Amino acid sequence: MEPISLFFIAKLAFLIYMKIGGFQKLTLIDYPGKIATTVFTVGCSFRCSFCHNPELVLGSRLAAHGDQEDEFFEHLAKRKGRLEGVCITGGEPTIQPGIVEFIRKIKSKGFLVKLDTNGTRPDVLRKVIGERLVDFIAMDIKNTPRNYSKTVGIEADVERIKLSVDLIKNSGIPYEFRTTVVPGIHSEKDFLEIARWLEGAESYFLQEYREKIILDPNLKKKTKGKYLDLHKIKKSIQSYFGKVGIRENN
Repeated sequence: MEPISLFFIAKLAFLIYMKIGGFQKLTLIDYPGKIATTVFTVGCSFRCSFCHNPELVLGSRLAAHGDQEDEFFEHLAKRKGRLEGVCITGGEPTIQPGIVEFIRKIKSKGFLVKLDTNGTRPDVLRKVIGERLVDFIAMDIKNTPRNYSKTVGIEADVERIKLSVDLIKNSGIPYEFRTTVVPGIHSEKDFLEIARWLEGAESYFLQEYREKIILDPNLKKKTKGKYLDLHKIKKSIQSYFGKVGIRENN
């Protein structure tokens, strides 16, 4: 057998590494009902104008290889017995080449895993669901299927999004769908269409839009003077879901 070349080893390392932009050592809100750490991955498959983490979507300078990941796992080791779980968010975690191995490593340490996703990689979701590597999934629903591409800033493969929705709904794993409600991008009638699409889902959350740091500052011209009543929307769609909630910014 020929010896494995250093080039091959380096190439393999490149394929499995994670781009981590940082981690929040303690959160009581990111993983429902659990004391957790949140780790942020760098890079995203969407370009949503209202994204409040533009530095993670675009900021390759935040990507760390090796040291940041080591620091993260050192933190988990120190907090074993006090932390219950890890929330993996982004950016979009499922585009990371090393995401499955990363989750396996977290699970091997005895932690629960919550995965946040935009649903663009149903192949990854199928794998982590099939191997029971995740304990909770939260998927962002950006808009109605017909309005997806103009909302996410790229030509979206809506069939893949729909496949991810179906995989999650039938996974047997606790989950939630959620939409950031953006005046000027969404209308009240959009949420009735979304509700009909997701009908039967166990949990759906309406998230208040935060006009702070966003990916496209020009969006503020579109949202100026506009308002959507989240409580009114909730009332109109709550019969479609097991639970409908509102997350407001205080």
